[in-house]
Amino acid sequence: MTTVNPWLALPDGAPTPVVTRRLRAAHEALVTRGGRGPTGRHVRPVVWESWRRSLGNGVDPDGVAAPVDLLDDDLVAYREAHPLAAVMPVIRRLLVADAEADKMIVAVTDAAGRMLWVEGDRQLRGQAERMHFVAGSRWGEDVVGTNAPGTALALDTPVQIFGSEHYSRTVQPWSCSAAPVHHPVTGVLLGAIDVTGGDHVASPHVLTLVRATVAAAESELRWQHREQLAGGPALPPRRVPTTPLLEVLGRERARLTTSTGRTELSLRHSELVLLLAEAAVTGEGRSAEQLAAEVHAGDAAAVTVRAELSRVRKLLGEDLVGSRPYRLTSPLDTDLDQVRRLLTRGAVATALERYAGPVLPRSEAPGVRAARARLTGSLRAALLRAPRPDLLLRYSRLPEAADDAAVWQALLDVLPVSSPRRAAAANQLLRLRRTPRPR
Repeated sequence: MTTVNPWLALPDGAPTPVVTRRLRAAHEALVTRGGRGPTGRHVRPVVWESWRRSLGNGVDPDGVAAPVDLLDDDLVAYREAHPLAAVMPVIRRLLVADAEADKMIVAVTDAAGRMLWVEGDRQLRGQAERMHFVAGSRWGEDVVGTNAPGTALALDTPVQIFGSEHYSRTVQPWSCSAAPVHHPVTGVLLGAIDVTGGDHVASPHVLTLVRATVAAAESELRWQHREQLAGGPALPPRRVPTTPLLEVLGRERARLTTSTGRTELSLRHSELVLLLAEAAVTGEGRSAEQLAAEVHAGDAAAVTVRAELSRVRKLLGEDLVGSRPYRLTSPLDTDLDQVRRLLTRGAVATALERYAGPVLPRSEAPGVRAARARLTGSLRAALLRAPRPDLLLRYSRLPEAADDAAVWQALLDVLPVSSPRRAAAANQLLRLRRTPRPR
């Protein structure tokens, strides 16, 4: 008895109209009844479970296009720094070189399903652009539903998705084969290699080709890290930012990373350095009296702030913090400002991904509380301005969204009628409306 590989979409060859009709009927039944009922007997288990995850994540089966997270310089910088950049020559030699003749698109993603490179047949790429199958777009299963790269990353296994097995109806004219890529030293999931095109891309030999390319890419990475594998450092050297970075999101105390290492600051020093970084955004400095008002909720002597800043300058160096007025004397980036810049450019999905939590949540300093409120307000406004089910679901899990009726109403408005998450959203909204507001 021959065992059928569950990851193959078409183990017996080309699809038939009967197969397509059955898949579409099962898909319609699933989204119509909200995931209730028996397993679709005409649907591969891997696809059925992926459909159910997509439904649970609030993915709209009639969604038009994938979100684009990275553009222009941000995209270039991100993929140049990505570990898979080092093996693109191998991928191009084994897959891309023949992609045009084979009528295929070759895509390489990061571990979140974000497309880093999309190459191959030009005509097909032009058609795929309509659904945002482009570099910088996000094709994670939790965002666009069942698709080969997204599902391969979700399950950490090679997989094929044929036409109507896609959860999104927009993607159903396409087929794809994808496999995950891992770091040879750490075993960390780096991303996926995907081939997309017509029905022929769902044939068994294409998945074999993709898996062979992944093996070659991992072999190349293994060669590049041969010293570590031979007993050198256990991990690749940490990439240190050229500009010092102050991390304050979701952290009780700030962490400063410079070319010489990392430093955990006390809460008071965290507040002072953050306030100086916020002032530097507008090119300003601060007097001791101004900082005293921004750091202390009540009256505070400027001399107390001067003493604290003297300790900060000794800790961080006078090449970073100057005086008269107090200011930053060299560039300092913050994760707060990184999220703010993403929001300004409209990259809401990436901003939410990098939003690790409120700014220094334990701080009661008036200046920090103001910065915290500005960022959370900007993020909330961006999410409500162009509501997407996947992003609102992610945001609704944050503590600041728990009692926000507008967020829950927006989520209820955009979730597909068939989504099982609608009941929870409706119950939360009802609870908030019944709870008396404090006067």
